[in-house]
Amino acid sequence: MVQTRAAGLFLALSLALAITGCNGQTSTPGNAGLRRGIGGEPSSLDPAHAADNYSFEVLRDLYEGLTTDGPNGEILPGVAKSWTVDPTGTEYTFELRPDAEWSNGKPIVAQDFIDAWRRVVDPREASPVADDLRVILGAGAILEGKSAPETLGAYAPSASKLIVKLEKSAPYLPQLLTHSAAFPVYMPSLTKAGAPKLWVSNGPYVLSAWYPGTRVTLTRNARYWDKASVHVKEIEYQIADEISQYARYRAGQLDITDSVPPSAITTIQENIPSELVVAPFLATAYYGLNLSMGPFAENLPLRQSIAMAIDRKLLSKSLAFGQVGAYGFVPPGTSNYTPQSWPWRDLGDTERINEARRLYAAAGYSRERPLHIRLLFNSNPYIKNTAIVIAQMWRETLGIETALTDEEYRVFLQSRHDRSRWDVVRLGWTADYDDASNFLDIFRKYANNNDTGYSNPSFDGLLDEAAQQSDPIRRSRILEKAERKMLGDYPILPLYFYVSKRLVKPYIQGARVNPLNRMPSKSLSFADR
Repeated sequence: MVQTRAAGLFLALSLALAITGCNGQTSTPGNAGLRRGIGGEPSSLDPAHAADNYSFEVLRDLYEGLTTDGPNGEILPGVAKSWTVDPTGTEYTFELRPDAEWSNGKPIVAQDFIDAWRRVVDPREASPVADDLRVILGAGAILEGKSAPETLGAYAPSASKLIVKLEKSAPYLPQLLTHSAAFPVYMPSLTKAGAPKLWVSNGPYVLSAWYPGTRVTLTRNARYWDKASVHVKEIEYQIADEISQYARYRAGQLDITDSVPPSAITTIQENIPSELVVAPFLATAYYGLNLSMGPFAENLPLRQSIAMAIDRKLLSKSLAFGQVGAYGFVPPGTSNYTPQSWPWRDLGDTERINEARRLYAAAGYSRERPLHIRLLFNSNPYIKNTAIVIAQMWRETLGIETALTDEEYRVFLQSRHDRSRWDVVRLGWTADYDDASNFLDIFRKYANNNDTGYSNPSFDGLLDEAAQQSDPIRRSRILEKAERKMLGDYPILPLYFYVSKRLVKPYIQGARVNPLNRMPSKSLSFADR
């Protein structure tokens, strides 16, 4: 992610809060503090620059968009009390709440959203989430540097009314607006020289401290319009990997983990099965192949051979929580979509392996002349174990020699964009909204998250065609064709579809996970004890 001045202000603010924000004591259930585990350091708490799930988790507590989502994935009013859409499906009108305020008491007005969105799509800002707003009229031209940010199709006839014009009908827009890319930002806090003196946000909580590598602490926002529904006074996100989280949970130092180590599953099932919360959600784990340089760049048979050499049935058995092996990219359960897959998914193991070896030889490699590759992933015991398993599959089936490199998460976020550092990179995509386009758009030629460098004009053309299609059935068929085309080019190796797994103390109420793997702190409370 490219760092900008605005992002730097947020980092400076976090460091200032780490020094002065609190006394360093750990919250406990006794003083109404909720302790949540988070598996890595947030890359940024600036909605325009957050690029990872750790950041998104915290941002959903700090900010609120025009809409929000409920515990079952239903779309609920947020800052907007209501909205309407015109007959063409391309113009939405949002009415803002009169009692919606920033945490400093200033009213939230329609222009706040417009300014924030213009900032996200401004190419000078290099926002990693800019593509999420591409559906708004004019956003594509702005992102390509052909138009000014002020031409974005969002208008404020009054302080309480916001009109959003779209490039094409997008019935998923209300859900898209729950993503942090569409959150408002208090712009005066970004224009001062140096870090702002006071954190300003509009969600259920405000930032009170950020100790890098240790924890992020939030306190209840007294200006939040729905503060009566916020029952927990303080949230402490403890930054720790899943093994450390499990140890802290068992020691009574955490109330909720954001993951569970596979090695603990037997103990959990025997001792505290009711505290394990497992749920499928819309996300895919995959390996990206470097298509700009190195052995995979111009070698389709090689890419297909290493895809076929992975035994996804065996891989699924090694995954402790029921994850399903992936032969396609868009997960099952995605609305109005039939999952696609490689045509060889149902081959028997012998046929699959023989074909992988044939393609490997056709690509110019053999056991006497093996392929040497570099596999990059972020430091995580679970991810590393999967990498070891797959590297062993490649070696046994084809003779490939794989050098494994793991990096601390924030370093990895930079390295994943530097293709000179890897031939294969471990990635994951979690849906920003429930629509197949959200998965496929990341492989457009100029998409910010197209880490592989994949480029196919036919694929991009199908996505453009789908974007102009108002009939939902025809649209889904076009997207399905686009996915098949992308899979046939093998820029990626889907591995498995995620499930969320958390440990939740029995005194926590409201701990439900929606299809986008969201469990906002606003929905949580302590049971009477």
